[in-house]
Amino acid sequence: MSTKKLSLLALFIALSVIGASIKIPAFIGSIALDVFPALLAAVLLGKRMGSIVAGFGHLVSALIAGFPLGPMHLVIAVEMAVIVWFFGVFYQSSKRILAGIFFVISNSFLAPLPFLFTMGEGFYFTILPSLLVGASFNAFLALILIPRFKKMVESSSVKVN
Repeated sequence: MSTKKLSLLALFIALSVIGASIKIPAFIGSIALDVFPALLAAVLLGKRMGSIVAGFGHLVSALIAGFPLGPMHLVIAVEMAVIVWFFGVFYQSSKRILAGIFFVISNSFLAPLPFLFTMGEGFYFTILPSLLVGASFNAFLALILIPRFKKMVESSSVKVN
């Protein structure tokens, strides 16, 4: 990995940490904006880099919150990495709306499925509205801002790939 890519990876992880510090109050805990930089990185730096940012971003967000779900945060970090990877696949295939819809559905309904079996239906159905709002907000930001950031990167002298 080149020094430039490593520096950009560190920058996006730092942006994810900043996003993790921005909390939206929710029914259970809060929703962080740690995944938007990962979605951005998946498009600008590649799916693998976006996945790394997503995993680290979630772990930092959980750390800031005090790891309320314990070791389950490792599972969530892996889920986030996979979801962001697929977002990158869809987005780079020029299926931007599908990428956003996939992200919202996956992050809101599929990712919390392990909690259905470990913490019960009550927890699962209580957390769904919060996840839906957070995922929708992050996807909306991504779909609106990624094309603008992409144009800036393409028009600048700094080439990412």
